[in-house]
Order: sequence, then C-alpha cells, then structure tokens
Amino acid sequence: MSTIDVPLKALKSPPPPQRPFGRTERPDLWWVQPLLVFLGLGAFVVYSTWAAFQGDFYRFGPYLSPMYSPVLLTTRPGWWPAFLPFSAALLILWAPGGFRVTCYYYRGAYYKAFWADPATCAVGEPRKSYWGERKWPLLLQNSHRYFLYLALLFLVLLAHDAWNSMWFMVNGVKQFQIHLGTIIMIVDPILLGGYTLGCHSLRHLVGGRRDVKGGARKKTYDCVTCLNGVHMRWAWFSLFWVMFTDIYVRLGAMGIWTHDWRLF
Repeated sequence: MSTIDVPLKALKSPPPPQRPFGRTERPDLWWVQPLLVFLGLGAFVVYSTWAAFQGDFYRFGPYLSPMYSPVLLTTRPGWWPAFLPFSAALLILWAPGGFRVTCYYYRGAYYKAFWADPATCAVGEPRKSYWGERKWPLLLQNSHRYFLYLALLFLVLLAHDAWNSMWFMVNGVKQFQIHLGTIIMIVDPILLGGYTLGCHSLRHLVGGRRDVKGGARKKTYDCVTCLNGVHMRWAWFSLFWVMFTDIYVRLGAMGIWTHDWRLF
C-alpha cells in the first residue's frame, strides 16, 4: 500500500501526553517573568483600589491626579448606594481600567501570572483542555475596541490637565510656571499616548481591514505599528507613571511633600 492510500487518520500522530502542572524541561528561570508580572500588577491593583476609595487628596495646586480626572462629582449623589463609600474616582476609573484589563498584552500577561493559563511556554498547565474566551465573563474581553474609544477621549482630558498644571495662582492672578509637578503631569499623557496609540485594535482600525498601500493611511498605520512594536514597554511605563503621579499629587495635598521645585 502506498502512502497515498493510507487513511488520513492513520497518518496523524497522537497528541503528546499532558505535562503535570509546573513540569518542564526548560533549564532557564522561566518563572521569574510571571512572578514579576504578578508582583507588579498586584501592587498597582492594590494601590489604585486604595487610592480610588480614598475620595480625597487628589488636588495639589494646579495638579489633578489622573485617577480622578475628570472630576464629575465631588459630593455623594442621592442615588449612590449607601453601603459603598463615595469617591469621584469610582465614577470614571472603570473606563481606563476596562481598557487595561481587556488589552491584548495585559490579557496574556495576567493569564500567565495570576491563572497560570498557561504558566509560560513549554510548562505544564493546571488544566487539560483549552477554554478560550467563548464564555462569560471572558466574553467581555471582546469589548476592548469600545474601551479604546473611551481611552482616546481620556488622552485629551489628561492633556488638558497637563496644560492646567502650567498655570499657578500668584496673588490672585494665574501665572505661567514650570514646576517639577508640571513635568510629571506632562509625562503622564505622553506615556499613556504611546500605550493607547500603539493599541492592537487601533492598528487594525487604521489599516487592518484593507491593504495599506500609501498616503495618509499608510503613514498612520506605520506610526501605530512602530508604537505597537514596543507595546509592552509603553504598557508598563504608563501604568506605573499613573501611580507615581497620583502619589506625587497625594503627598502634596496631604502636606507631606511640599518641595514642588520651580524650574521656570
């Protein structure tokens, strides 16, 4: 019998046996990266949750914490649940938070770090079948593009906050000045812009639906592709700069850090 006459099923080799969880032949320290991601994301989640429920110390001079921008309400509305502490951050953080949670890079990162799904390449997984994102609540991951639209709006709002950070009240008159906090506020939308404008969904939206041959569409596509190539770096730098900016504003509002040096 020739090879051509052999049934297709007979040519298929059986799948390799399932490795026990954590078992691998890799000689490198494969667990270091998932551990660092777990510690980094865990630290941010803990801090941002605490800062969001504080509901205070988010303004320092002309500076506004990015975790509270825009401030929609400053006092508890009547419809707010009585059992839940009120904070202006809780009204808006769901939008940038949703953009981060559904991000393609972050999904791969926290699936590995928090769920070991998979732990990493060529390492035994804690389950035997592939689930995918076909059921609730993971179906919500498909809303990433809609969170992108909101994230683009937040870039405009944070850029406006950076502009406001250049104007200081001096004897009742606004004066243009550059302080250390101003630089921190300006860097924040720049890093967030690099992260947001390099989004995989934006890249597809700009040029993924058709062949990109030239003109403004091609230049825009190339620009997004360039940012997308280092999407992980933008994701981490922007994440921790948001936290750093909130800490700077919070310490100043609490009177703990008062050395907001004037540079210009």
